[in-house]
Amino acid sequence: MSDQIQFIVEKLNQEPFRKNYNLITFDSLESMQLLQLLNDVLGEIDPKHAVDIREELPEQTAKRMLSLLGILKYKPPGSVSDLSAFRQGLVTGSKPVIHPVLHWLLQRTNELKKRAYLARFLVKLEVPAEFLQDDTVADINKQYEELMEAFKNLHKECEQLKTSGLSTAEIRRDISAMEEEKDQLIKRVERLKKRVETVQNHQRMLEIARQLRLEKEREESLAQQKQEQKNQLFHAEQRLQRAQLQLKEMHHAVVDSKPESLMKKLEEEINFNSYLVTEKIPRELASKKNSAYFLQKVIAEPAMSQSDLNVLEIKINEVNAQMNQLIEKRMMKYEPIDSKFSMYRQQASIISRKKEAKAEELQAAKEEMSSTERQMLQKTSQAHELEGSEVLKGDEFKHYVNKLRSKNTFYKKKRLEIAEITAEYGILQRTEELLKQRHEAIQQQLQAIEDKKGISGYSYTQEELERVSAVKSEMDEMKGRTLDNMSEMELTQECDEKKIQYDSCAAGLESNRSTLEQEVKGLLEECVQEESNYRYINCMKRNLEIQLQRAKEEMKAYVSPDPQERRKAIREQYTRMILEQENLGKKLREKQKVVRESHGPNMKQIKMWQDFEQLMECKRECFLKQQNQTAIGQVIQEGGKDRLVL
Repeated sequence: MSDQIQFIVEKLNQEPFRKNYNLITFDSLESMQLLQLLNDVLGEIDPKHAVDIREELPEQTAKRMLSLLGILKYKPPGSVSDLSAFRQGLVTGSKPVIHPVLHWLLQRTNELKKRAYLARFLVKLEVPAEFLQDDTVADINKQYEELMEAFKNLHKECEQLKTSGLSTAEIRRDISAMEEEKDQLIKRVERLKKRVETVQNHQRMLEIARQLRLEKEREESLAQQKQEQKNQLFHAEQRLQRAQLQLKEMHHAVVDSKPESLMKKLEEEINFNSYLVTEKIPRELASKKNSAYFLQKVIAEPAMSQSDLNVLEIKINEVNAQMNQLIEKRMMKYEPIDSKFSMYRQQASIISRKKEAKAEELQAAKEEMSSTERQMLQKTSQAHELEGSEVLKGDEFKHYVNKLRSKNTFYKKKRLEIAEITAEYGILQRTEELLKQRHEAIQQQLQAIEDKKGISGYSYTQEELERVSAVKSEMDEMKGRTLDNMSEMELTQECDEKKIQYDSCAAGLESNRSTLEQEVKGLLEECVQEESNYRYINCMKRNLEIQLQRAKEEMKAYVSPDPQERRKAIREQYTRMILEQENLGKKLREKQKVVRESHGPNMKQIKMWQDFEQLMECKRECFLKQQNQTAIGQVIQEGGKDRLVL
């Protein structure tokens, strides 16, 4: 309870309440203040309830709060399960009623806000059946239900968009980036158009390039159609192979078997299928329906706290204990009569369980076989798509692996050469920078000398003439190359095609190699896992065999007609121990009963002895006093006699 109040105070001190409570001030709140606080929390969840409870009657306040708590699916705790008691506590502002409600509301405020918002549109108004006889009312009610369904769909789409991770800022950034790319592409196209316009016969060249592009697209489309037709042909061949294999198996089955064996096989299949249809599948279906029913029942229930779960676990444990006690009593009650029947029932249940296990194993084996066949066909089709041939086996696969290893060595060698060239390129780049710096220094010195001699600009003019002549030679060379390119266009196209084929083949081999390595690695791991599973199952099997042997020996000793043999059974020993303990308990209870019955008289007798002891003590004291007085009198008398003599 203290943790609950602490949590409530912490939540009320935060936004949006900001109450500045502590444990003492919160606990000292009066009933009206506590009700107003509960109403404020409900008003935060649903703004319609943000009212002052002093302006309405207590019954109206309780009715309004109960309706909202019902919509929010609040379940009263076990101590106030009676609705009338809960309603009365809500009207009077009782702390044992208000505190759990506040704790439940503050735990899930955001979730309850969403539920209250949806309840405004999804809580269906019940229209009496007599009013629905009117066509207008029926049409309006139908439109109302359609709008409710539309609202559900729109709300789901809205939630999906919220959780999809997309935001308007990201979309705007993407749009601006695409617009910039579009502007850059437009500028690039314009620059290319201006560059092409300076070339002679550019229209004809553009037309040839367009035709080339169209032909390439057509070639790609034809290649795609060819690949699709190859795939269709391959699948058809696979179906044909499966059909031929099935036909061959059926021929072998017919040739090698007799009508009696065929009939026996068909009967076995019929019996297995009948068992599945009449026993296994209906039982599993009933179990699934039962599970679905309980799950729907759990979903319909409101959210449960940890304390509710603990209470349920305690109840489950108590019920299980009661069930075990009843089973033990029943076994002890019917043990002598139904010993043989119980043995037969146990054997029947064992056989039934074995039958179910074998049926499940058979079904799992069939599913595994079909899955393996599908995987084999898939792998075969992938191999045909990548290389156009069958899957490599045996020596061919070893040769292929050796070939891949040699290519891998060649690739590593080339990669090392590329690294060396990259390092050399860095050195040359640095050398180029140094030479540029020296060239600039020499140019400055030359410019100073030209200014001194009065021929300023001579070297610049000479460089410009050399540059113009170089540009002219480059233009002439470019024109020549253009003519050569136009004449060699077909050869270039063929070279590109071969290069594309080579690249695709190399990429396919590389991907196939990595796939095979991953498959080998996975198979090795699976082998190790299966070995460990085998050892574990073997150990479990030995343990179960030992336990089964013990159970058989126990059953044999228990059902043996020899009394001496039956006495060795563990069950008989425990039964004797139980009887001994029960007899001992019975004797102790009888002894307790005797002690309880004699307790009153014994206590009375003790009281009488105590009184007798006090009486005797009193008499002893009186006797002692009397003796003392007699002795004093004798002394006085003797003294008087002495005086008379004198």
